[in-house]
Amino acid sequence: MASGEDSQLYRDLMRFKPEGLSPNAWAVKAGVNRTVWADMRRHGNPSRRTLEKLLAAADSSLAEFEALRIGGYEIPSSLDPAGVGEAKRRGWRPQALPPLPLRQSRGAGEWGGAQSGIELIEILPSEQGQVPRPASLAGDNDAYAVTIVGDSMWPRFRPGRSVAVSPRSPVAIGDDVLVRLHSDGGEGNPALLKELVRRTATFLELRQFNPERSFRVEAADVEAIEKVAGEVI
Repeated sequence: MASGEDSQLYRDLMRFKPEGLSPNAWAVKAGVNRTVWADMRRHGNPSRRTLEKLLAAADSSLAEFEALRIGGYEIPSSLDPAGVGEAKRRGWRPQALPPLPLRQSRGAGEWGGAQSGIELIEILPSEQGQVPRPASLAGDNDAYAVTIVGDSMWPRFRPGRSVAVSPRSPVAIGDDVLVRLHSDGGEGNPALLKELVRRTATFLELRQFNPERSFRVEAADVEAIEKVAGEVI
């Protein structure tokens, strides 16, 4: 059973769980490893491939899952894939959502010195297209997306994929965040895309995965902290 600490995406996904299988057994049947499953349950940021595998194992599809989430259709807990089809035949239609602007991003060397191993990126004011808007950001007019340009957060985020960023969403310990740093007058905004480990009045403690690093950023150097809402699918 889902708990209050589970991500909204995980709770939505449980509506598609095959009867007779526990959530963990469903993950095993779909070929999703334990680490990826636990990360998705907590953070709600699976890859497109992970969702496709889970829904295929439930005789459903990513299109059905996203459509029902966007439309806000209340699915009974006993609804199986056949029931989903029946709901569609009753005339339900998903609500169209405006896309997210895709901000241009690029690598900007290392933060804290050339040998720190801490990847720094730069967010540019220009846009390079649009991506689908997740249903969870339907009411966030300030939300946008950026492309992952390095591998410092692998395997959570893969280089070349786009992630949604929500300036309005509250940020909690354990969230993935985009920390915007004060600009030195350059074209863009230097930023750190990491996991938030600790937050005080004077500093942030952040974590990256590859290479493994935990480090502090002085609060005086931070312009904004924005929640990374997950990979755009």
